[in-house]
Amino acid sequence: MILIFVGLFLAGGVISFWKQKQSKSVILVLAFGAVMCLASGLMRL
Repeated sequence: MILIFVGLFLAGGVISFWKQKQSKSVILVLAFGAVMCLASGLMRL
């Protein structure tokens, strides 16, 4: 359950960084982490 919340938090960070025009590599790493957290959280349900 906690992994889903962490994934959503990271996804919010991705959206925020995208709006701030941060570097694409930082956004990609954050997005990858968000997807991994959400996927592992959903698989544990």
